[in-house]
Amino acid sequence: MTSADRQSAVQKRLLKRYRDEARFRAFGIAAIVFALAMLALLIGSIGSQAISAFTVNELTLRVELDAERVDPAGDRSPDSLRRGSYNGVLQDALRAEFPTVTEREDLRDLFGLYTPLVAARLLNQVADNPDLVGQTIDFTFPISDHADLYLKGQITGRESEVLAGGFTISRADGRATIISEAGVFAAVRDAVRADLDLRADAIEARAERYETRSEAAGDAARSEQSSQDAEAARQQAAALRALTRDDGGDLELTPQLPSRLVRIAGGFVSVDAISADGRSVSGRILVDGDADTAASAEVLTLSVPQADRRFSDAQIAWTEALQARGNVSEGFNTWLFTNADSREPELAGVLGAMIGTVLTIAVTMALAMPIGVFTAIYLEEFAPKNRLTDLIEVNINNLAAVPSIVFGLLGLAVFINTFGLPRSAPLVGGMVLALMTLPTIIISARAALKAVPPSIREAALGVGASKTQTVFHHVLPLSAPGILTGSIIGMAQAMGETAPLLMIGMVAFIADVPSLSLDGLTEPATVMPVQIFLWSDGAERAFEARTAAAIIVLLGLMITFNALAVFLRRRFETRW
Repeated sequence: MTSADRQSAVQKRLLKRYRDEARFRAFGIAAIVFALAMLALLIGSIGSQAISAFTVNELTLRVELDAERVDPAGDRSPDSLRRGSYNGVLQDALRAEFPTVTEREDLRDLFGLYTPLVAARLLNQVADNPDLVGQTIDFTFPISDHADLYLKGQITGRESEVLAGGFTISRADGRATIISEAGVFAAVRDAVRADLDLRADAIEARAERYETRSEAAGDAARSEQSSQDAEAARQQAAALRALTRDDGGDLELTPQLPSRLVRIAGGFVSVDAISADGRSVSGRILVDGDADTAASAEVLTLSVPQADRRFSDAQIAWTEALQARGNVSEGFNTWLFTNADSREPELAGVLGAMIGTVLTIAVTMALAMPIGVFTAIYLEEFAPKNRLTDLIEVNINNLAAVPSIVFGLLGLAVFINTFGLPRSAPLVGGMVLALMTLPTIIISARAALKAVPPSIREAALGVGASKTQTVFHHVLPLSAPGILTGSIIGMAQAMGETAPLLMIGMVAFIADVPSLSLDGLTEPATVMPVQIFLWSDGAERAFEARTAAAIIVLLGLMITFNALAVFLRRRFETRW
């Protein structure tokens, strides 16, 4: 082979190596970009669900603290004040806003705009300041979760159309007829007919699917049932088609159709009939207006029919009226961070779970880190290499792979059943998580100790240091960054665990905030992962956003712990 051939072969190999390196770098960059994109997708998905939980609509009412109702004994003592009827006071304040609401069923819906649990907050406010008795105060509290979701547009779509031309209102027996000489309600009637046609088309399509299923069924009973379902669907569609016919009569709206509310003269009317000529609509008065004539009217179309939601047309009208009067305002949801758990979503907060998490992780760190680090030091620096230490190392590695729920069973059997420690306490939770985290800390600490160059040990021993002095004065400080990194990884893993804590009773509903002290270690508490688990299983729709918000808070706690680990690692890091 000539010199030129050899140079050509070397050049080809160099080019191939450069291409391989470039390809490897491209793969690495692509992997990082993919990981960041998935992280952004995860955070974005959670954040989009959580954003509504960080705001809340609050209701402000003028509350008259009548002495006879809030201070039955008349001595303003704590016992007397705590026997007061604060829920009744709030109900009176709400009835004062809508004096025409008198029927029992309507009153029940009206009082559904808030949860009776806020009465406890009013009680505490009066108990802390007895001079409020006999006064009239502005009391602000979260509106009900359904009203809050409606105002955020999460219960039903809402379209608004302003009609002009002059209107006359006649009222009788709780109903109103709104008359427009210009016939502006014809457009509303056409929209209702279009809704009826769409629903009839959907029901007819369902009938065809039933018919196809009947023909394909091999079982005679199933075929007969599908045929009956198809016939029932056709009859339902035909009934809807009949409503769309222009027979000269009023067009009636049923609860199965999108609701139409008319805001006029400061009041609300729920439309249930529209005249054939489009000159008038009639319906139930939800909020009584203050005049018999108006220059304009606003038609609110609620896309979800009243029969398909738990928030009625009347409650929507009352909520809209309160907002128009300035009684409802939206702001940052401080309740989420100042309250403990609650059965009512509007009052539920993460403070109790956050404090429980801090106490539990504090116990975990206080137990797992010293024991884990000293165990690693002994095994790596002092223990003789024999079959016993080999067996211990194998078992430590195996424990790191044991499912976390096994440690929960161990804690239940030993700490609770044998030693009688309290259930649902941060002390027990921290001890269980410490057992689970120990193998991770031991393994990472041993790796950090092993990474210290042997020359450090040899130099220390060469100048006369003892084995103990060499380890604690030289090796341990140099391995501290690696040990901290492994310990924080173990803590982050423990912070996200749920299964072992469920086994020791930390799934209990805890409505009180544990004290951030030594006494709080034995008080009933819960932690953020368990709180998220409970909220994700909540029946109320408002818990969906609060679940995502709690996840954001938990991620914030984990980022804080990791940031602390990075700071400490850089603080103690030594380069050689």
